[in-house]
Amino acid sequence: MAEPKTKATGASVSRFLGAIVNGEKRRDSRAIAKMMESATRSKPKMLGSNIVGFGERTITYADGRESPWPLIAFSPRKANLTLYVGRRFDGRDSLLKKLGKHSTGGGCLYVKRLSHVDLPTLKKIVAASVKHARKGA
Repeated sequence: MAEPKTKATGASVSRFLGAIVNGEKRRDSRAIAKMMESATRSKPKMLGSNIVGFGERTITYADGRESPWPLIAFSPRKANLTLYVGRRFDGRDSLLKKLGKHSTGGGCLYVKRLSHVDLPTLKKIVAASVKHARKGA
């Protein structure tokens, strides 16, 4: 059975975020990290080389194998900030309608910059996603 490619590395999240060249993306990433840390009450961990995860749960794949995965995570990609919030959580559709400029795909929420979205709505999305993940659903 193959090991997951994306797993906790022990690398410094602070160092990773501090190395983001674009100042706005660096500030936005730190704000998202603070938001996710508050929602999970968990310290961040690096997963692979560019994903920041918070908390932990076990996910089960269709073939029955299980793997540890964060409750919620994000990655400051070149094109956008990718938030791994899941597809199914209470109020998802109505919250996304209120969020502002974004796109979605699978369990990802893509935002170019935090100035394009309503931060209180984003906090609600993060909280609802964490609550759903904790249920193990």
